[in-house]
Amino acid sequence: MTSARKPWLLIAPSLALALFIIGYPVFHMAYQSLHEISRFGVVRGFAGLGNFTGIFIDPVFHATLLRTLIWTVAVVGGSLLISMPLALILNQDFHGRSLARTIIMLPWAVSLTMTAIVWRWAFNDEFGMVNLSLQALGVIDKPVQWLASAALAFPAEILVGIMVSMPFTVTLLLGGLSSVPQDIYEAARMEGATAWQQFRLLTVPSLRPFINMAVVLNVIYVFNSFPIIWVMTQGGPSNSTHILVTYLYELGFRLGRPGQAAAISLIMLAILLAFTWLYIRMQPKEEAA
Repeated sequence: MTSARKPWLLIAPSLALALFIIGYPVFHMAYQSLHEISRFGVVRGFAGLGNFTGIFIDPVFHATLLRTLIWTVAVVGGSLLISMPLALILNQDFHGRSLARTIIMLPWAVSLTMTAIVWRWAFNDEFGMVNLSLQALGVIDKPVQWLASAALAFPAEILVGIMVSMPFTVTLLLGGLSSVPQDIYEAARMEGATAWQQFRLLTVPSLRPFINMAVVLNVIYVFNSFPIIWVMTQGGPSNSTHILVTYLYELGFRLGRPGQAAAISLIMLAILLAFTWLYIRMQPKEEAA
């Protein structure tokens, strides 16, 4: 046995197991997407690209795909914008910092489904905390039907998504800030740099790897996030809050169209692979710069 082949032979069993665990679901999805399948899982025959054609001519799918992109960009971008100042504040040395960090991290320890249930109650139009608080403050004079309105339900879910994603992003940024040497800030202050110049020229470049990691992981997580939207509105009213993963569930388990659900799964996989490929392509350019 040559020394070059020995490492490959050693990792071959685990590599084969990993390929089977990852590859079999993808193969099964591809098989289902190319066949006509009943709601009970019985294969009725080869459908070719019929399931994909049915998806692409479905106006609900087009709106859902656009809404998924809006959902992902809004939640990831919003959580990053809010998490950055929070991480900067929590990185300062002040009395009660440990308690403040614990409070920020608490939502991360709660089940996502439970969080969504609590917010569904909070947005209830009769006894929800949101309406009662806004009425007490004089912002609104009568209860608002937040989750029954197509114009209000999706923004409300985006706000919940941002709050849920924030603890993870703050944790990543705090880890990055703790690794930045403080002597560069002292040198910058001696040179007369303002706080904004220190943030723009020192903090942001030092945090770039952590920001990239937060964006990539949050995009994958938020793009596939199911509980918030399903628990709060189940894609309603009138399909106005569906994203791809909830619409996939609706097709597969409620409408009895598992073939089309499998086709959407493959489309979601292709979108995430394209995003990952784009991210990998950007890395050498950033390092070279």
